[in-house]
Amino acid sequence: MAKSEVRVDKWLWAMRIFKTRTVATEACKKGRVTVGDSDVPVKPSRMISVGDIVHVRKPPVTYSFKVLAVTENRLGAKLVPEYAENITSSKELELLEMVKISGFVARRKGLGRPTKREGRELASFIEDSYDDSWNLDFDSEEYDSDDHEMPDWAWDDEE
Repeated sequence: MAKSEVRVDKWLWAMRIFKTRTVATEACKKGRVTVGDSDVPVKPSRMISVGDIVHVRKPPVTYSFKVLAVTENRLGAKLVPEYAENITSSKELELLEMVKISGFVARRKGLGRPTKREGRELASFIEDSYDDSWNLDFDSEEYDSDDHEMPDWAWDDEE
């Protein structure tokens, strides 16, 4: 017997919108999921049926999905289009594309590890500024204190 309604958190997980059901439930609790035209966040236990429009806010974009069929079981990625239709506006998708492009450029300096590009630039800078006349290689055998005596001028103070 096919179900006519299913919990919104189970449906979001089954449609692969969220990686785990726990994450889907948390998104509902945080007010990131709405159903229909209302801007009222739904609880994870809210029942949805065929024809409902589910809006999921994953900053900076709000995705919209039309429910074509309901299921509680997680589906393979190839089967998702039979159960949900992505009706997200092109304006939202353009915003997502702009954020993807600018995301790497707008990263605040000093946060986390340097990117690969920043690492190459730093290595190039260090290599270019290094002068071979600076002999920074020390040989510990060459400067062994037991092999060298104190210079004569070091003893002049004792007279």
